[in-house]
Amino acid sequence: MTDKVRIRREPLIHISKRISFPVWKAMLIRFGAFLSALTFIAVLVYIIFGISPSGLYSNMFKGAFLGKYLIPTLRYSAKLLCLAVALASAFKMRFWNIGAEGQMLAGAMAAAFIMHEYPGLPNWLLILLMCLGGMITGALWGLVPAVFKSKFGTNETLFTLMMNYIAQKTVVYFYNLWRGGQPSLGKINNNIRMGENYHKGYFSNFWEGEKNPAWYQSEDLWYVVIIAAIAVLMYIYLKKTKQGYEIAVVGDSLNTARYAGISVNRVIIRTMLISGAICGLCGFMTVSFQSHSIAADIAGGYGFTAIIVTWMSRMNTLAMVGVSVLVVALERGSEAVKDTYNASTGFPSATASIIVGLFLLFIIGSEFFINYKLNFRRRSKKEVS
Repeated sequence: MTDKVRIRREPLIHISKRISFPVWKAMLIRFGAFLSALTFIAVLVYIIFGISPSGLYSNMFKGAFLGKYLIPTLRYSAKLLCLAVALASAFKMRFWNIGAEGQMLAGAMAAAFIMHEYPGLPNWLLILLMCLGGMITGALWGLVPAVFKSKFGTNETLFTLMMNYIAQKTVVYFYNLWRGGQPSLGKINNNIRMGENYHKGYFSNFWEGEKNPAWYQSEDLWYVVIIAAIAVLMYIYLKKTKQGYEIAVVGDSLNTARYAGISVNRVIIRTMLISGAICGLCGFMTVSFQSHSIAADIAGGYGFTAIIVTWMSRMNTLAMVGVSVLVVALERGSEAVKDTYNASTGFPSATASIIVGLFLLFIIGSEFFINYKLNFRRRSKKEVS
């Protein structure tokens, strides 16, 4: 009988997970993705709008870091960093907290409520109460989905997402209530020009009047410093403490955590209280340090952008510092390009968001090649009788 030869074909491309990958190679891939994004966007913008690569990136750099633009970039980066740090502990536990936006709004609403209703208190006491109120309200906003997840197994992604809308509508209600017949609310405690309640709740006026040294009144400086300190403290908490270890174990395997004697429900609730409290703190700081008011868009969408920052940083709160600055710099730099070239080239405002999206797509896409490898098809012959 004649032997037959059968050719066995594998799939054209087979994807397999990498067991290990050197750190230097991972950094090289990320850097290559960044350069590829720079090149692709420069070519695309030149073809469509005729803007040279040097003009594009010089304006982006100026709009993000030079002169008067530096402070706003650092301020927005700090806000994004704070929300990303808040999500780090929950995501490391594989609790998909999509509610940072709502938890921040809840904290901001509580702070603004105390600021609006109790301006007669000493300013230092009022600010401390605003801080506590913001953190407690944010923590409670995170507690509700945590309890339902741990007790009833509800989907935390949908639950936290829906609570964003509840927070948003609550802010809208109080905003309309406080503004009365005025077209807008404006700054709270800012219309009593010579009264004793003027600027109550403003962090720059912590000690009130002449007692505040000039260096103390830089709200943006304190905003950045405090949030940077929170990032460092959260890094220590997640990496060096027993509670951080429990979060990691629960994230790796619920069964392993239970076998090790870890109370999974307690870890979920505790972690979400911390996550919500940090978001609430961000809300308080935004009201007391920056806006001195409240609005439904006070979070600026950063609660969702923080999800990207958290993933890009692999839940490392120190790495989030650089990633947050990068994301905000791209955003503000693209806006500067729009302002410069809009009239002369027809550069539309939406293109700024597209540029940011393309950068993030390249950088996030590089993570695939770090975690997985592509195996191309090979043919093997197998003899059968």
